Amino acid sequence: MTARVAPDQVRTVTCVGAGVIGGGWVAYFLAHGYRVRAWDPAPDAEPRLRHLVDAAWPALTELGLADGADRAHLTVCATLAEAVDGTDLVQESAPEDLELKRRLLADIDEVTAPHVVVSSSTSGYPMTDMATACAHPERMVVGHPFNPPYLIPLVEVVGGERTDPDAVAWASEFFAAAGKSVITMDREVPGFIANRLQEALWREALHMVEAGEATVEQIDRSITDGPGLRWPFQGPMLTFHLAGGQGGMAHMLDHFGPSLLSPWTRLDAPELTGALRDAVVAGCDDEADGRTVDELVAERDRRVVALLRAKGAA
Repeated sequence: MTARVAPDQVRTVTCVGAGVIGGGWVAYFLAHGYRVRAWDPAPDAEPRLRHLVDAAWPALTELGLADGADRAHLTVCATLAEAVDGTDLVQESAPEDLELKRRLLADIDEVTAPHVVVSSSTSGYPMTDMATACAHPERMVVGHPFNPPYLIPLVEVVGGERTDPDAVAWASEFFAAAGKSVITMDREVPGFIANRLQEALWREALHMVEAGEATVEQIDRSITDGPGLRWPFQGPMLTFHLAGGQGGMAHMLDHFGPSLLSPWTRLDAPELTGALRDAVVAGCDDEADGRTVDELVAERDRRVVALLRAKGAA
């Protein structure tokens, strides 16, 4: 079997799926000097993908492009087999549909050289459940990014029950070499780590909207002008550690621990009724205040770049 290239010697990456996440990966890899081969079965995939890359390029340019980075290094292929030919890594970013993921990963597995690691962008499915039809499950890993992948550094890496630990280690080293902040998980957890935490906040926000306790704008401001300003630098655990003063987390838990029994939060998901859906959608429309998605994306990107610079991460 052909030897797997060293993680820091990867030159060609294949992105399967050219939606928001897959396209974000394409933009990121191009900006970091890789040659990218992309495939998506949608008939309008190529113009949509190139639009996304062009929209992301100003922010990536401001952050600093790698030597040799060039949008011309993107090749949109007509077939999956063509896209994976000669590649060093496959990053799959299909929609979150378990049966679709199973079929697609099996198709990728069939046409990709056995030594190449295949990584999935899934936001919640365990690789054990996705790789059931793969002939080479040992090279299948999850490489879960955060949207937009071309700006947010985090990637959570974890294998399935039949994944070779060497493939997990290789993927983690590759993403780190590509400039990502990597969490290599010890074992599979549905939803991984960050999404589990994000989902808890999201569910409570929906409960508050449904109960008339807070508006969409109030909920968003409570984070952006509150704990969200602390979390980019020190996460929720270290933030609470500091809340304990000189006694740190121990004092915080001793002092505030009893409040954990207070019924402040409702972690069970509320029923997504038509009324709740409409209230959330209307609130987001109000908060957007006429700004288009492209305008909001550009605004977000500028601010994330400034924040990354302030953190010394760029």
